[in-house]
Amino acid sequence: MASENGIVRIAVDAMGGDNAPSEVVRGAVQFASTGQGYVLLVGEPETLQSELAQYDVSSLPIRVIPSEGVIREGEQPALALRQKPKASVLVSTGMVKRGMADACVTMGSTGAAMAAAAVILGLAKGVERPALGGPVVGVAPQTCILDLGTNVDCRPRQLLSFGAIGDVFARSFWGNDNPRVALLSVGAEAGKGNRQVRETTEMFEQSGLNFIGNVEADDIPKGAAEVVVCDGFVGNIVMKLTEGLGQQLNARLRESLSGKIPESELDALLDEFYSTSNVVETRGGGPLFGVNGVSVVGHGSARADAVERAIGMAKSAVETEFIPQMNRQLEELDSRLSE
Repeated sequence: MASENGIVRIAVDAMGGDNAPSEVVRGAVQFASTGQGYVLLVGEPETLQSELAQYDVSSLPIRVIPSEGVIREGEQPALALRQKPKASVLVSTGMVKRGMADACVTMGSTGAAMAAAAVILGLAKGVERPALGGPVVGVAPQTCILDLGTNVDCRPRQLLSFGAIGDVFARSFWGNDNPRVALLSVGAEAGKGNRQVRETTEMFEQSGLNFIGNVEADDIPKGAAEVVVCDGFVGNIVMKLTEGLGQQLNARLRESLSGKIPESELDALLDEFYSTSNVVETRGGGPLFGVNGVSVVGHGSARADAVERAIGMAKSAVETEFIPQMNRQLEELDSRLSE
């Protein structure tokens, strides 16, 4: 593992996100203040120095890395990568490739982060496109769902690779020695589901993973499996529905309980409820799955605390050797299926 004086180096895209650079810089300073890692803030030097001037960073493990431009949400990633070769997300990702950083973090365009990671870091064996995944249901904090929206049409082999990567995620981040892997379907019984699910089931049964068959959507909050596999079309709907329900129930609770309990207690209760029902936003971010390097993508509206947690996630991915473990698992899977 590369390091700076024995600590993990994390390149942070300071220009990406709805609240960049102010909240990203503040979150980076908060993380650097813990002494857990060396933060490399990537962005427009004058802008970042102005933001850093608000804090006492003289003794902190943090420095600025120059970049030019930023790729915004809505821009066509492939075109933007060509037109903005020195954009902050490209510079931060390139630092990982060149060994100047151990991981990179962005709160900016997911499409740009994925394109940068795929082009610069490359894809793991057997992976056709990067995937996004992680826990999205707060009452089941150790259930990873993938894909969450980056691959809306998937062949069985892709879904199988999601299961293998999710298995490594559960082992690396939650210390689960034998995570249960399941396919999301319309029925738990064997044979239920569309053609995609049925064909994928046959491959999972030969994979060597702890495959438990199908689970339904209402099984996810019960923690029925540590890894729930689906294509990005379904996964994104599950995530957005969970977030939307949480937001609306939060508003309904405030309306119902306002004036009945002290305001401070109500705020604390609703903050806890919101963090449980909007896990993607509050946990900071998660690693891109299937790329040969640690690239963590956070929520676009992230504030400083979420940015700090995303940087912490990148540190954990490096220290648990998530990428080498993922590559080994995918190679073993490929070998088993070739027999």
